[in-house]
Amino acid sequence: MVDMIGMDRLSQVLWRERELLETLAYKLDIERMVLATGRTRWLVNVTREIEEVLEDLRATEVLRATAADEAAESVGMAPNPALAALADACDDPWRGILMDHRDTMINLAREISETSEEARGLITAGYRSARETLLAIGGTGTESYSPNGTAVVETRRSRLLDRSL
Repeated sequence: MVDMIGMDRLSQVLWRERELLETLAYKLDIERMVLATGRTRWLVNVTREIEEVLEDLRATEVLRATAADEAAESVGMAPNPALAALADACDDPWRGILMDHRDTMINLAREISETSEEARGLITAGYRSARETLLAIGGTGTESYSPNGTAVVETRRSRLLDRSL
């Protein structure tokens, strides 16, 4: 027989984890928008907020693991079950509740991954742009590295600079 209190506790922890994943997706979207607009002044703030959500997620994952182990024991499963396997071992309404949590969390993880990749691309593009600007202003600089690790230095070129701007 399913331990109703244990299953309810697991469901509550899963709800909390879902809320944190939603918040993480939101914060990552804000980070991506900050990077896309070039308003990097706010980047430190949003990065700090993302770290805080990740810290809360890590703590919640420990609670989820404990609650899942208790729920698994109540249905005769070994510790550390996959959520889908635990759901399959339960009768309705718990099967449906656990599968809903699982499906939603998979979709959120996919969204978080995609947003993170977009932000990473924007950071890389911003780095390249800043590097090219600095090289253009400074004249010479390390352009890249050869296969043996030595710096490949670009020779100084004349630059036309419109000082009226």
